[in-house]
Amino acid sequence: MTNSLVEVLLVEDNPGDVELTLHALRQNHLSNHIEVVRDGAEALEFIFCTGKYAHRSFDSHPKLVLLDLKLPKVDGLEVLQRMKSDARTQAVPVVMMTSSRQERDVLESYQLGVNSYIVKPVNFEQFTQAVRQLGLYWLLLNQPPTL
Repeated sequence: MTNSLVEVLLVEDNPGDVELTLHALRQNHLSNHIEVVRDGAEALEFIFCTGKYAHRSFDSHPKLVLLDLKLPKVDGLEVLQRMKSDARTQAVPVVMMTSSRQERDVLESYQLGVNSYIVKPVNFEQFTQAVRQLGLYWLLLNQPPTL
C-alpha cells in the first residue's frame, strides 16, 4: 500500500481505536488508502520517507494525518512540531485525535500548528460518528493547497 497514494495516515497505538477508525472511514467510503503506523518514530519515517519508508516518494503526502497525542517512542506533539516546521509538510492537515482533555495539550497542539483537536468519544457510536464527520470534512469538503 505504501507505493500508492495514501489518503489517510493514521498514527495510533491503541488497536481498538485503530479498528474503530478504519471501520468508520471504510463504512462511509471516505478513504480507500489508509496507512496505519503504531508510534511516533514510525510516523516520522513514513512522513519524511526514511527508514523502512525510504522507498516512498516524498511527493506523495497523505491528504490527512490523524495523530494520537500519547504515543510510544516519539509523542504526537513532537511529530506535529516536525511536520509543521518543515516547508515540505507544513500544509498537510493534521487532526489530533486523543483522549486528553488537558488544556495544556490543546493549547500546545494549536501553538504547534494542528488543524483540529478532537477528544475521542468513549462511546462506540459517538466515536464512529466523530470519525465520519472529520473524514467528510477533511477528505471531501476541505480544499488543500497543492503540495
